This record gives sequence, C-alpha cells and structure tokens, in this order.
Amino acid sequence: MTVVSRPPLTSDERTQLTGWLDLQRSFVRMKCEGLDEADAHRKMLTTSPLMTVAGLVAHLRWVEYSWFQLNLAGVPDTGQTPWTEDGHVDAEMFVEHRKLADLLDEYDAECTRSNETVATVSLDDVEKAEVRESGAASTRYILCHMIEETARHVGHLDIIRELLDGHRSYDK
Repeated sequence: MTVVSRPPLTSDERTQLTGWLDLQRSFVRMKCEGLDEADAHRKMLTTSPLMTVAGLVAHLRWVEYSWFQLNLAGVPDTGQTPWTEDGHVDAEMFVEHRKLADLLDEYDAECTRSNETVATVSLDDVEKAEVRESGAASTRYILCHMIEETARHVGHLDIIRELLDGHRSYDK
C-alpha cells in the first residue's frame, strides 16, 4: 500500500470517511519502511512490552477484521481469530515468530476486505453481530472509530520508530 492522498475537500461523506481511513492505513506501511526484523520486534516501552512495531501491525489487522467482518458483516468467528474467551486480552500482539512483511501483507489484505465490505452497505446500516448491550454501531460510526483507532496507533508507530533509529517519516 502506498501513501494515498487526502480525500477531496468537497467530496461526499462516504468518500471523506473512507479516504481519511485509507490515508491513515497507508501510514502504517510507511512507518515500517526499512526496518529489520529485530527492530520490528524490539520492545522499546518497558511498561508496554507488547507494543512493538510488529505487534501494532498485527493488532491493526485484527481490529479491522473484528469491526468490519465480525461485527458489521456478521461473519462468525470459527476459530480464525487470535483471541479466545479465556485467552490474553492482547493475544493478537504476540507475534515474535512472525515476519513484519507477512504481517503488513495481511494488514493490507484485511484493509482491502474492509473496504469491500463497506462498499456494500449504507453508512446508516448497523452491525449484524450483537456486540454490546448499548446497541449496534452504524457503518458511519465504525468508519469514524477506525480513523481514530488507526491514527492513534500510527502515532505509536511514530514514537517507536523514532526511539528505534531516530527516523521521522515526515522528514523525507
């Protein structure tokens, strides 16, 4: 995934929401450019040892899957997810044995699948899965949440990358 442009200033709501999300998604791969495997898995934050570059990419992949496939589309979890009822709350971040390139490819594929799902529904459509007592979220809500979620973790990737090697991706 290459860095995409911001959505047009006067585009419709769907184009704005998907455009901003795609822009944030594209930053994920940009933040990982040039990292070797050791740095991708290096634990830089002693109080958050799972927050590695590789761990964050894996987390973002599964967040995409959870919101767009499990929740919005109502795809049943038949054991394909990394977490279980009795497992660790951040099980998707245990990726010490996984290559960063593979994690990035899986993330890109999941983002594509998410976009395909969103293209088939109205922004007013709600989740098919019963997720929370407070009610089902609309597609619009999910897109806004995913912009926030992805942007927050892109910020984490910024910090970790600068701690690793001083690289600041906007210096290009």
